[in-house]
Amino acid sequence: MTKDAIELLITDHEKVKKLVKELTDTTTHAEKKRPKLLEEILQEIKIHTYLEENIFYPAFIKTGNHNHERLCFEALEEHRVVSGLVLPDLKKTDPTSEKFSSRAKILKELIDHHADEGENNIFKKAKLALSANELKTLGEQMQQRKQELQSEKS
Repeated sequence: MTKDAIELLITDHEKVKKLVKELTDTTTHAEKKRPKLLEEILQEIKIHTYLEENIFYPAFIKTGNHNHERLCFEALEEHRVVSGLVLPDLKKTDPTSEKFSSRAKILKELIDHHADEGENNIFKKAKLALSANELKTLGEQMQQRKQELQSEKS
């Protein structure tokens, strides 16, 4: 059964949060595991960000509420910080260093905040602004695009 847009995004949040927690739970001795986890996190975040920025947020903004636009702009800034600053720094950091551990912890805090903000604020407002049918249609579009993006990676 196809998930609606919000269910799909929450599933993504849970997966990324689990992967990031796994990363932060590693030690400086996990010199092979850390880069592998980081690559998986990078891929998941890249796809999730694409789906939110190109499908979900535009539909949410189109509902016409100025507050919705502001919430999306804040989320876009969070994406920019994670994808443009934190992840590239982490990728360049020696996985056996304490600096890697610290940067992974910052990544976790940002991911947790973004997921909480989305689920407790944006998604609740989206459920009120968009019909169940609209959310289902968005979910179908997002799932299809997600599968395309995942197969491009392979």
